[in-house]
Amino acid sequence: MKHKDILDQMTLIEKAAIVGGQGEWQTWPIPRLNIPSMYCSDGPHGIRKQAGAGDHLGLNESLKATCFPTAATVANSWDVALGEKIGRALGEEAMAEDVHILLGPGMNMKRSPLCGRNFEYFSEDPHLAGKMAAAYVRGIQSKGVRSCIKHFAVNSQEERRMAMDAVVDERTLREIYLTAFEIAIKEGKAKALMTSYNEVNGEYANENAHLLLDILRGEWGYDGMVVTDWGGSNDHVKGIKCRSNLEMPNPGLDSARQVIAAIENGTLTKAELDLCVDDLLDAILETTQAAKGHSTEFDIEGHHALAREAAAQCAVLLKNEGKILPLAEGTKVAVIGDFAFKPRYQGAGSSMVNTTKLESFIEIAQESSALEIVASSAGYQRNGDPDEALKNEAVEAAKQADVVLYFFGLDEMSESEGLDRQHMKLPKVQLELLKALAGANPNIVGILSGGSSIEMDWDTDLKAVLHGYLTGQAGGGAVYDIITGAVNPSGKLAETYPVAYEDTPAFNYYPAKERTSEYREGLYIGYRYFDTAHVPVKYPFGYGLSYTKFEYTDLKVNAEGATFKIINTGKLDGAEIAQLYISLPGAEVFRPEKELKGFAKVFLKAGETKTVTIAFNDMTFRYWNVEDEAWAVEGGIYKILVGSSSADIRLAADLSVAGVGSGNPYDRKKVPAYYSGDITRVPDGQFETILGRPIPDGSWTRDLTENDAICQLKNSKSWICRRVYGVLERKKKKAEAAGKPDLNVLFIYNMPFRAIGKMTGGAVSQEMVEGMVKVVNGHFFGGIGTVIGGYFRNGRLNKAYEKSLKKQ
Repeated sequence: MKHKDILDQMTLIEKAAIVGGQGEWQTWPIPRLNIPSMYCSDGPHGIRKQAGAGDHLGLNESLKATCFPTAATVANSWDVALGEKIGRALGEEAMAEDVHILLGPGMNMKRSPLCGRNFEYFSEDPHLAGKMAAAYVRGIQSKGVRSCIKHFAVNSQEERRMAMDAVVDERTLREIYLTAFEIAIKEGKAKALMTSYNEVNGEYANENAHLLLDILRGEWGYDGMVVTDWGGSNDHVKGIKCRSNLEMPNPGLDSARQVIAAIENGTLTKAELDLCVDDLLDAILETTQAAKGHSTEFDIEGHHALAREAAAQCAVLLKNEGKILPLAEGTKVAVIGDFAFKPRYQGAGSSMVNTTKLESFIEIAQESSALEIVASSAGYQRNGDPDEALKNEAVEAAKQADVVLYFFGLDEMSESEGLDRQHMKLPKVQLELLKALAGANPNIVGILSGGSSIEMDWDTDLKAVLHGYLTGQAGGGAVYDIITGAVNPSGKLAETYPVAYEDTPAFNYYPAKERTSEYREGLYIGYRYFDTAHVPVKYPFGYGLSYTKFEYTDLKVNAEGATFKIINTGKLDGAEIAQLYISLPGAEVFRPEKELKGFAKVFLKAGETKTVTIAFNDMTFRYWNVEDEAWAVEGGIYKILVGSSSADIRLAADLSVAGVGSGNPYDRKKVPAYYSGDITRVPDGQFETILGRPIPDGSWTRDLTENDAICQLKNSKSWICRRVYGVLERKKKKAEAAGKPDLNVLFIYNMPFRAIGKMTGGAVSQEMVEGMVKVVNGHFFGGIGTVIGGYFRNGRLNKAYEKSLKKQ
């Protein structure tokens, strides 16, 4: 124990209370022992500390902060140095606002393009996600603030995210869904981790001994703090037994009573509780000590400049027909599209940032003389409503210009926490306008905004496509810099762009409509699937153009790594992202055709040559052996592939690698579906073989429980509950029609009944929740009596505990 002297002085009540939050964002202080309160804040791409009353969803305005590009955007830079730089800025702003735990970065895998929170996650590849997350962590923690990586683990959909069981086989869990976290902990030294809402193979992540004790604490040696996602605690006592240290937000003192009762009846030992409190004390004392005497200001202009630099480094040039970009000085342009005037620069939900300033493209362009703006028009209604007048205005504007700059992309309703996308298409009014513009002027440069992949069959109407993703507050200037040639684009896609959604590997199973979400595609997500099953894509993983050209030569490989040369053969300075993949032809253990194992971003002046080395490590050739329950290496002659994208391999060499560990019982001979050309349709029997157990029943045929989502009130036996569901549905649809998600409704819609007791500061007890479930299932009188009785008992007990704590 690091803080045994303090633990010995703490009462059982104090220990039981401190492992639950005091308010929405802070921990309980214990003044008599000089234990201060520790403050947490959302902050994957900007600090979201609320000025007034706190709430998880950002309904109340937060303090001003720099909004950097989102994680999905920064991943396109493939630049760990940039990630660390952004992390340092985030740490500085957190410190200035008295924030001790920064809740980010988010690093879940992009299993499906439809996940509403993909904008907040780095990649479909665990190696890239892990490396970028580790960079953020190093930067944030260099300022004395703890970075809380999230959401651990297998959190890939927003729909019923708090009431869903992710059913995934152990090898896929290890190789795809945990590897990024492992890298962030081992290389980034992350000191805080947030568990996810969902169950993983039948156990909630926050009380999953396999995840938290066997892997996180045991195999990885993690000794930092673990916090629940807000309202994500299911069984607080089980969470403590799994060394989850903090339940957030303030659950009232109902949870403290449960902890004390568990100690008294022997369900929980004092040693288990002390271990949890000790981890938490370490975080509280370390971060609050680091904050003493810190500056209450940060460099607003300097951080804005960094946000602009980052957005420019992350933008991906997808198409540049006839080298239309960069535009020559004095080019007559028409600026069309609502996003040019009111930028779409961040996603919706708990990560929303109240910016220190906000640049639009039109403002930046008007302040400069590099381009001549001859006309401009919003062109379309942001909420998707047809507007012929706007459309005609835009077409007339296009006729006046040499080049049309068309700003479009995913709108606010398309990407939000609590809501998954329904398809991969852009709004109809935007595409109709594009078709009309193409009829008026063939020289159109499309500037896209959005945080996840989309279908792009319309790109034939564009001479160039520049994808800025979600650029943060300085995206207008960054896009202007690239279009005018002040910056040479160097971003590359951190996710695959399929031809159509139906081509994606999880298409048949996403989002899950039952209690269970079956990860039948296994290892084959993103490019791992497309390359292995030979499915054509629109733009491959790792793809991105530059205004210059690069040549690769002289590949040499040995047991330590690969060395090669890159030559900038063009006339402009630029940066290239070299990617290293491995492949094992004829492998006995089924595996993807190729896997990313290293990368390097290299800046070269025109005509310059540089030697690049990408080292191997203990993760390069490993796979999870399910029989031995250990990492192993299949021996053989590996292909070491170096290229400009997953589909553009420039150099290849063989490397003999010795095997480590025994063979795998689930080899490709025993699981032929993975090589049948239809990986996405693994039949039940084979999925059970891979899973190692029967598939859980995920149907909605039985009574609802406290762990079922409130949206399932539609199945209630109580007519009044079905009416409540109807109200939620109407509010949800009203928000969709307005073009802006109602985060409050979405959170309620997807949360389970038990979360009502976790998110109401003690106003609703566990006993009352149980009463609600009885009402929902038609046991009206018993249920309502429990609710009313529990309310009064809970109120009295809360007051008694609070009074006791105040005395101490």
